[in-house]
Amino acid sequence: MGHGKAKLSFRLLAVLMIIPLPKTLHIKFRDTLIKICHLFYFYMMGTSEDQYARFVNSAAWSNGHHGSETESFGYQVREFVKGVMEMSVEFAKGCRDIVRQSLGKEDSFMRKNLGKLKGPCDKVCGKLRFFNEYLPEDKDPLHAWSVICFVLVLAFAVLSVNTEGENSIPLEKKLSIHPLSADRILLPDGRYIAYREEGVAADRARYSIIVPHNFLSSRLAGIPGLKASLLEEFGIRLLTYDLPGFGESDPHPSRNLESSALDMSFFASSVGVNDKFWVLGYSSGGLHAWAALKYIPDRLAGAAMFAPMVNPYDSMMTKGEMYGIWEKWTRKRKFMYFLARRFPRSLVYFYRRTFLSGKHGKIDKWLSLSLGKRDRALIEDPIYEEFWQRDVEESVRQGNAKPFLEEAVLQVSNWGFRLADLKLQKKQQGKGIVSLLKSFLSRGQDEYTGFLGPIHIWQGMDDRVVPPSMTDFVHRVLPGAAMHKLPYEGHFTYFYFCDECHRQIFTTLFGTPQGPLNIAVEVDQSPVEGDGEEQEEGTFCNATLN
Repeated sequence: MGHGKAKLSFRLLAVLMIIPLPKTLHIKFRDTLIKICHLFYFYMMGTSEDQYARFVNSAAWSNGHHGSETESFGYQVREFVKGVMEMSVEFAKGCRDIVRQSLGKEDSFMRKNLGKLKGPCDKVCGKLRFFNEYLPEDKDPLHAWSVICFVLVLAFAVLSVNTEGENSIPLEKKLSIHPLSADRILLPDGRYIAYREEGVAADRARYSIIVPHNFLSSRLAGIPGLKASLLEEFGIRLLTYDLPGFGESDPHPSRNLESSALDMSFFASSVGVNDKFWVLGYSSGGLHAWAALKYIPDRLAGAAMFAPMVNPYDSMMTKGEMYGIWEKWTRKRKFMYFLARRFPRSLVYFYRRTFLSGKHGKIDKWLSLSLGKRDRALIEDPIYEEFWQRDVEESVRQGNAKPFLEEAVLQVSNWGFRLADLKLQKKQQGKGIVSLLKSFLSRGQDEYTGFLGPIHIWQGMDDRVVPPSMTDFVHRVLPGAAMHKLPYEGHFTYFYFCDECHRQIFTTLFGTPQGPLNIAVEVDQSPVEGDGEEQEEGTFCNATLN
């Protein structure tokens, strides 16, 4: 072990001896440096202090020095520090000489290059010479201009620091918890669903639309910015509800898309929607609209989809469709989908740091969205920010990450059905005697499978949240769906706060507005003879549906 340490000390000594030292370095520093290396060597070898003292004395005697006094370790350290200080002084002097040689001499490199700029500088100074008339008479122009330039640079530096400080420390708003205000209905399994109703009353509604909200939203969203007068004009009753675990709705113990469709059916019956209704799915809310088309098709009059989300891992997608979808997404969003598919519980960590942190933030940051110019301009609008903040506050009211985790998993997992199952097609006859008898009895009446009603899909061509390739896949699988491609529109711009867009949507779905249903009641107050008493009998003379 000692030999290894000795080799290390000798290597260190060799390195120190081959370092090029300045010629002006004091000889005393060299001797001190050698002594320090000797001390390090004997320390590594385990030599005692007396043995080292005898070695120093013998070395001094052999060199012709009468070193009767033993130099202690403290003395060696002091001499070493003195040598370092002397070397630092010499190094500073060397740097000073280099600067003088580079800038002080006429034939130096820097002076030659700076001399080339003298002509242009003189021209600029000549053009600005008239400003000298405004300077004080007792001040040298060169001195005054140098002071002015320094003050300007200092002022711009202060302004830039202040501006950066304001931008780098944004004011964070905290989420507010609002009082309970929703109407709720009781489901057969004992859970409550909170909902919101807009438009005309149930007995006057010509059309009923039910809207399941998307991820990180609530019943308050509906169709953002939709005017009540437009609902009245078309006779529409708009119903939105909180998904299980969102807003004021109770969570579901084992939620899936089939249970979501059944909840929608029970909800519609509970609020008095006895006829067929339309379902509207926006973005990830489209999952629940697809489920309604599959599991409760008899209750639906039609479906309106706006950039509907589908499973990005669907096995029916071609490579080109899948590439067109994934290339539009940020790396973080792709990573979040991967976690939702493979390690869903790890998403709780990200949710706790974003929308469940108790503070407000931007939707593109929280959900890792890449947005186009028009979408980005919209989310910066104060009207949108106010709507978004209130909607998020209602969505995360319960502070539970489980419903959000369930929504994320539903997007990338097996739905229990395929979109191709919704395609309208003739039912294939089975084999066997029973199937033959059924086909014979129902001769002339073809049986169909899939959804019989209309499906309308609106897609912004500049949408980077749900790329157009996703709806191209839907149209390939469901060729009967009506596609409405919107040039220059993004993910939010056509659906949010656009009065003309909302009118176009309702006109496409329902045609010319006819207003709500009118039940006119007239009372005939003519006297009726009988037993000498006059009675007034109210009769319904005219009850018409307009």
